[in-house]
Amino acid sequence: MKTLCKILFLFVSVSCFSQQSKIDSLLSIIKKDKADTNKIIHLNDLSLEYINVSDYDSALNYSNSALKFAKQLDFKKGIAIAYYNIGIIYHNQGNYPNSLDYYLKALKIGEELKDKNRIAKCLGNIGIVYLYQGDYPKALNYYFKALNIDTAISDKNGMAKHLGCLGMVYYKQKDYNKALDYYLKALNISEELNIKRAIPTWLGNIGLLYYTQSDYPKALEYYFRASKMTKELGDKNGMATFLGNIGAVYSEQKKYKEAEEYLLKALVLSDSIGDLNLKMQFEEAISQVYEKMMNSSKALEHYKQYTIAKDSIFNEEKNKDMTRKEMNYEFEKKEAFAKAEQDKKDTITADEKRRQKIITYSVIVGLLLVALFAIFIFHSLRITKKQKQIIEIKNKETEKQKQIIEEKNKDITDSINYAKRIQQAKLPKREEINSAFPDSFVLFKPKDIVSGDFYYFHKNDKSIFIASADCTGHGVPGAFMSMIGSEKLDDALAHSADTSEILRHLNKGIKVSLHQTDSNESTRDGMDIALCSVDTDARVVKYAGANRPLWIIRNGQTVVEEIKATKKAIGGFTEDSQHFDTHVIQLQHGDTFYISTDGYADTFSGQGHKKLTTKKFKEILLSIQDKSLKEQEHHLDNFIEDWKGGTEQVDDILVIGVRL
Repeated sequence: MKTLCKILFLFVSVSCFSQQSKIDSLLSIIKKDKADTNKIIHLNDLSLEYINVSDYDSALNYSNSALKFAKQLDFKKGIAIAYYNIGIIYHNQGNYPNSLDYYLKALKIGEELKDKNRIAKCLGNIGIVYLYQGDYPKALNYYFKALNIDTAISDKNGMAKHLGCLGMVYYKQKDYNKALDYYLKALNISEELNIKRAIPTWLGNIGLLYYTQSDYPKALEYYFRASKMTKELGDKNGMATFLGNIGAVYSEQKKYKEAEEYLLKALVLSDSIGDLNLKMQFEEAISQVYEKMMNSSKALEHYKQYTIAKDSIFNEEKNKDMTRKEMNYEFEKKEAFAKAEQDKKDTITADEKRRQKIITYSVIVGLLLVALFAIFIFHSLRITKKQKQIIEIKNKETEKQKQIIEEKNKDITDSINYAKRIQQAKLPKREEINSAFPDSFVLFKPKDIVSGDFYYFHKNDKSIFIASADCTGHGVPGAFMSMIGSEKLDDALAHSADTSEILRHLNKGIKVSLHQTDSNESTRDGMDIALCSVDTDARVVKYAGANRPLWIIRNGQTVVEEIKATKKAIGGFTEDSQHFDTHVIQLQHGDTFYISTDGYADTFSGQGHKKLTTKKFKEILLSIQDKSLKEQEHHLDNFIEDWKGGTEQVDDILVIGVRL
């Protein structure tokens, strides 16, 4: 099971309701403020509140306003705070160069003012920037400077924060003894000061440390303590995280009923707060638990939800924009309702006056009743006629809208089909592969029009390189990743011919291309890959893999020999310097090797919703060793179509076989 645990970098923020109340209050105060230092302070406070609710556009707007007024009044403290807040905004958006620039500007003014508290905060946040970028020596340098100032001014709150941050750096460096020491110091101070929102952070990080070292009883002890505190605080995000982590520990201990209980609780909470990243992790984890419990129908159900959540993350920014539009729509709707209510009141007032006139002039009204009735009938007929005309117009508009939608759908489908042509053009030509490997096949079955899986082929004077890769997602998002992955593989091969070094360069290239860091806000997209360098004359295969193995079936043998991959993905949260092991395998005439993505083995059957499984896939390969590789391709293709039985394919499928 993939590790669900994560390092918590910041103290848990207050609830959105509290933040919204503060925002409304500050907006009201600012309207009444004169253009003086109080207004600058309130503008900076408002910017910070918008940061807390992740509305970075509003936060940046108010920080810039505060900065402008502060510069006009030469209010240096206000300038320093504005710089500091802008640094946080860019930091949270992953723009580390701009973030570092503004932190340094704030630090400079803090030093001019001899504001030690401000200096310590700036130093600590600069340390976080370097921590996210993996520059651990610089991170340690800044954290120790901040801690020394905190100690000198007896700022225990700051001491707790920076002690904990030092623990994070040592955790990243795998110096677990030092990490534990600093975490415990941060925890002791937070408990002494009763900083309730900081305590679960350090408890959780200590739990993660024990989890990493496979000390599951200790990990559970700290996760349960953290879970209890987040429940008391009403912090649903923290509760979901720790419940999920508890489920992960139980799964590692093979206590699947307990794992199911806690993961389902975590899943409910992640749904209630709309956290797609957590939901994705929990859906995948509970699917794996049900698979181990032999409950294939529930495993399929949650695996589908996992893939939906994973794909939805790609559209998160669009969803946020849609949410803002929906909020504007709700506001306009309420505004229209309020206007209608006022119009109704005005109508009632007018009716009251009319009644008075009716009482006063009853005789006149009586004489006019017949005329009014006739006018009413005439008016009703006109309205009915007009309504019919409106209905006819709306029907025409509906038909027109239908045509527009159909045209748009056609345009989108045509665009995706064209994207398929581009993706296919980027894939290696089958003729080149067949020329290099006469007895081979490539079975490639995308889930959608375009694919997140791709295969790679390159031949030089010394070796032939072939790879199968599985990128994050499928469909259009996966296709984008596959294009990036193929380009970065070309770049990696330009640097080295060693499979280990190629994957290291590929990992770094993907992370640079997608601006990936250790930040929780950073994208997690990447790929799993199996890469082989083949010397056909000597029949030597050099293999390196990221989460995808190499299978070998030797001539005349009845077992599948598996060469395991390095248990790290390419990209995402993988370290820039991650090493991938190279394995050198000597093959003989008639030996066959296979590389693939996980799509074939993860395919669900049309009857009983059972997953094919890796074990069954290996049995199929053993059963067709008497066939040529082209015959094997047809057999595997026909088998998987029969296995699906008309059900929807849940993932892209890629299998490559080569016989030397």
